[in-house]
Amino acid sequence: MLCKARFFISKIPVLMVIRGLSRKTIFAEEDYQFYRKWLLESKEELDGEIYSYVLMTNLMHLLLSASKTENISKLSQSLGRYYVPYFNQK
Repeated sequence: MLCKARFFISKIPVLMVIRGLSRKTIFAEEDYQFYRKWLLESKEELDGEIYSYVLMTNLMHLLLSASKTENISKLSQSLGRYYVPYFNQK
């Protein structure tokens, strides 16, 4: 069964939550600075705004808006491309 398409309005804030598998730790103390750097670099792909973010040891909350729905997916993919190899090499 297919999922319904997400409701999206251009330039209206959206809450994105990224959680570790089985709520495992995804951030150590030294990881926050790297992730923040990649988040701000990836913001260029968003074509919108990042209003706030919270990085916790097992999850991340991101309040953002974008001009197109696919830009939010691109931001998530970009962050994953940077952070996942970094995290797996530790």
